[in-house]
Amino acid sequence: MKKTKMLKKNYEFKNVLNRGTYYSGKYIAIFIRKNNKNMNFLGIAISSKLGKAVKRNYVKRLIRENYKRVEEHIKVGYDIVFIWKKQQEIGQACYKYIEKDIQKIFKEAELV
Repeated sequence: MKKTKMLKKNYEFKNVLNRGTYYSGKYIAIFIRKNNKNMNFLGIAISSKLGKAVKRNYVKRLIRENYKRVEEHIKVGYDIVFIWKKQQEIGQACYKYIEKDIQKIFKEAELV
Protein backbone atom coordinates (compact mmCIF):
# COMPACT_ATOMS: atom_id res chain seq x y z
CA MET A 1 0.00 0.00 0.00
CA LYS A 2 1.35 3.42 -0.97
CA LYS A 3 1.77 6.11 1.62
CA THR A 4 -0.09 9.33 0.97
CA LYS A 5 0.56 12.42 3.03
CA MET A 6 -1.93 15.20 3.58
CA LEU A 7 -1.59 18.81 2.46
CA LYS A 8 -2.11 20.95 5.55
CA LYS A 9 -0.69 24.41 4.99
CA ASN A 10 -2.58 27.17 3.21
CA TYR A 11 0.32 27.88 0.83
CA GLU A 12 0.39 24.19 -0.22
CA PHE A 13 -3.29 24.34 -1.19
CA LYS A 14 -2.84 27.66 -3.00
CA ASN A 15 0.13 26.29 -4.93
CA VAL A 16 -1.90 23.35 -6.25
CA LEU A 17 -5.03 25.44 -6.92
CA ASN A 18 -3.11 28.13 -8.83
CA ARG A 19 -0.73 25.93 -10.82
CA GLY A 20 -2.60 22.62 -11.00
CA THR A 21 -4.80 21.19 -13.71
CA TYR A 22 -8.56 21.31 -13.08
CA TYR A 23 -10.82 18.29 -13.60
CA SER A 24 -14.50 18.26 -12.80
CA GLY A 25 -17.19 15.73 -11.99
CA LYS A 26 -20.79 16.23 -10.96
CA TYR A 27 -20.14 16.51 -7.23
CA ILE A 28 -16.42 17.12 -6.83
CA ALA A 29 -13.65 19.00 -8.59
CA ILE A 30 -10.03 17.95 -8.47
CA PHE A 31 -6.85 19.95 -8.97
CA ILE A 32 -3.77 17.87 -9.81
CA ARG A 33 -0.17 19.05 -9.93
CA LYS A 34 3.05 17.09 -10.42
CA ASN A 35 5.35 17.42 -7.40
CA ASN A 36 8.50 15.47 -8.47
CA LYS A 37 8.55 13.54 -5.19
CA ASN A 38 8.16 9.84 -4.59
CA MET A 39 4.72 10.08 -2.97
CA ASN A 40 1.31 11.66 -3.41
CA PHE A 41 0.00 14.50 -1.29
CA LEU A 42 -3.75 14.73 -0.72
CA GLY A 43 -5.85 17.74 0.28
CA ILE A 44 -9.60 18.04 0.80
CA ALA A 45 -11.38 21.41 0.87
CA ILE A 46 -15.06 21.95 1.65
CA SER A 47 -16.49 25.42 2.18
CA SER A 48 -17.94 26.16 5.60
CA LYS A 49 -20.90 27.81 3.86
CA LEU A 50 -22.14 24.41 2.70
CA GLY A 51 -23.00 23.02 6.10
CA LYS A 52 -22.05 22.45 9.68
CA ALA A 53 -18.85 20.67 10.72
CA VAL A 54 -20.51 17.27 11.14
CA LYS A 55 -21.70 17.19 7.51
CA ARG A 56 -18.41 18.57 6.16
CA ASN A 57 -16.38 15.99 8.05
CA TYR A 58 -18.69 13.23 6.82
CA VAL A 59 -18.04 14.25 3.22
CA LYS A 60 -14.28 14.40 3.90
CA ARG A 61 -14.39 10.86 5.27
CA LEU A 62 -16.26 9.66 2.18
CA ILE A 63 -13.73 11.27 -0.15
CA ARG A 64 -10.77 9.95 1.86
CA GLU A 65 -12.17 6.41 1.88
CA ASN A 66 -12.82 6.46 -1.88
CA TYR A 67 -9.30 7.74 -2.48
CA LYS A 68 -7.82 4.95 -0.33
CA ARG A 69 -9.58 2.35 -2.48
CA VAL A 70 -8.01 3.61 -5.72
CA GLU A 71 -4.72 4.74 -4.18
CA GLU A 72 -2.80 1.61 -5.23
CA HIS A 73 -3.67 2.18 -8.89
CA ILE A 74 -2.73 5.87 -9.03
CA LYS A 75 0.62 7.05 -10.36
CA VAL A 76 3.05 8.46 -7.78
CA GLY A 77 4.38 12.02 -7.61
CA TYR A 78 1.29 14.24 -7.57
CA ASP A 79 -0.42 16.78 -5.33
CA ILE A 80 -4.18 16.19 -5.43
CA VAL A 81 -6.80 18.55 -3.99
CA PHE A 82 -10.47 17.53 -3.83
CA ILE A 83 -13.11 20.28 -3.65
CA TRP A 84 -16.83 19.74 -3.07
CA LYS A 85 -18.79 21.77 -5.61
CA LYS A 86 -20.85 24.59 -4.15
CA GLN A 87 -23.75 23.96 -6.56
CA GLN A 88 -24.40 20.55 -4.99
CA GLU A 89 -26.10 20.20 -1.63
CA ILE A 90 -23.85 18.62 0.96
CA GLY A 91 -26.79 16.44 2.00
CA GLN A 92 -26.59 14.70 -1.42
CA ALA A 93 -23.20 13.23 -0.52
CA CYS A 94 -23.26 9.51 -1.18
CA TYR A 95 -20.42 6.99 -1.32
CA LYS A 96 -21.41 5.72 -4.79
CA TYR A 97 -21.71 9.20 -6.34
CA ILE A 98 -18.29 10.20 -5.06
CA GLU A 99 -16.80 6.89 -6.21
CA LYS A 100 -18.10 7.39 -9.77
CA ASP A 101 -16.81 10.97 -9.87
CA ILE A 102 -13.33 10.01 -8.64
CA GLN A 103 -13.01 7.11 -11.09
CA LYS A 104 -14.17 9.26 -14.01
CA ILE A 105 -11.81 12.11 -13.15
CA PHE A 106 -8.75 9.92 -12.59
CA LYS A 107 -9.33 8.19 -15.94
CA GLU A 108 -9.69 11.58 -17.62
CA ALA A 109 -6.48 12.81 -15.97
CA GLU A 110 -4.69 9.55 -16.96
CA LEU A 111 -3.54 8.88 -13.41
CA VAL A 112 -4.90 5.33 -13.25
